[in-house]
Amino acid sequence: MNILFVFYIPSGGVETLNRQRCAALKKININCHCLYYEARKDLNYFDGPCFIGNDKKLIKEILDNGQYSAIVIVSDFRILSVFRSLGFKGKLIIEIQGLGPKDQARAFLLDGYSEIMNHADALLNPNTPHIVQLFDELFPEKPKFGFNNCFDTNQFSYQDLPKPPHPIVAWIGRIEDNKNWKEFLYIGHQLLSEINSNIQLYMFEDPTLAVPRERKEFERLIVQLGLTKNLSLLHNVPNPKMADFFSKIGDSGGFLCSTSKVEGAPYSVLEALSCKCPILTTDSDGVRSSIIHNQTGKYYTLGNIQEAVKEAKELMTNFQLREYIRSNGLIHVSSNFSPELYSKNFINLLRSLGITV
Repeated sequence: MNILFVFYIPSGGVETLNRQRCAALKKININCHCLYYEARKDLNYFDGPCFIGNDKKLIKEILDNGQYSAIVIVSDFRILSVFRSLGFKGKLIIEIQGLGPKDQARAFLLDGYSEIMNHADALLNPNTPHIVQLFDELFPEKPKFGFNNCFDTNQFSYQDLPKPPHPIVAWIGRIEDNKNWKEFLYIGHQLLSEINSNIQLYMFEDPTLAVPRERKEFERLIVQLGLTKNLSLLHNVPNPKMADFFSKIGDSGGFLCSTSKVEGAPYSVLEALSCKCPILTTDSDGVRSSIIHNQTGKYYTLGNIQEAVKEAKELMTNFQLREYIRSNGLIHVSSNFSPELYSKNFINLLRSLGITV
């Protein structure tokens, strides 16, 4: 059986998800292919056919050769009618992994309402509360599926490396409003002045995805807050290398800080937990399946810098709580996001849609 996964670009959490789930499904004899419309950087290694482009001639060739039982399209409802017009008769599944702020998510789904109603056979999301609510409200009669993304803690795991000399506090995202980069810079500034002036701030990003106007403001604020000496910008780090970084961050006494306003199901959180890197995060909705306060990580209230600093200080100085969070976070990911559990749920999805597995 062949399945095709479709997304705009091979970057961020969706690219990680596709690599992870394709490897998991391959073990149960489901062959997975990926189609991305464009590649703005070198691709991470992917064990299977990976196509780049979105012209109809290429798509027609892919469909004819692939003989897919189902196609899972992340977010792009406009491509649904294209697949149908090119003769695809199998099941089309629209998957939502994150659409930014809640009002933006609603507007997006309303914009795609007729396409989804006319062409999609099912809706899928990783149990993101606000997306589940929107699915139920807007598409009550469509088959809907929600289950955790998969993550292989054996393939991406803690690395025993030399301990960094100073604590590292990290952030991952795009320089755009929903990722809330500005809040991270303010938190970092306060951490340097109130906890340890030697803290190193690491920001992992893909500069090709930055909003130009916000990029200029970002660069200005770094100088204004006096962060230049403590801040390192790391661009397009290959995904396997991130295991080294997360392990070092955890061992340094630092943490991953997620400041997003709204998230679907961020893979950076799962990756950090798997490498015993503690997390301080906003309640961005999609993190609720992975972060439990003072058990697998810590929350702070969006916009409350002082609360973030207070929680960060406890995470960095209460060593008993810190080690409990580090070990328990790894257990949580390996138990609730395993490739085996994902494969089981995905097979149930296919069977519910009448596909023989």
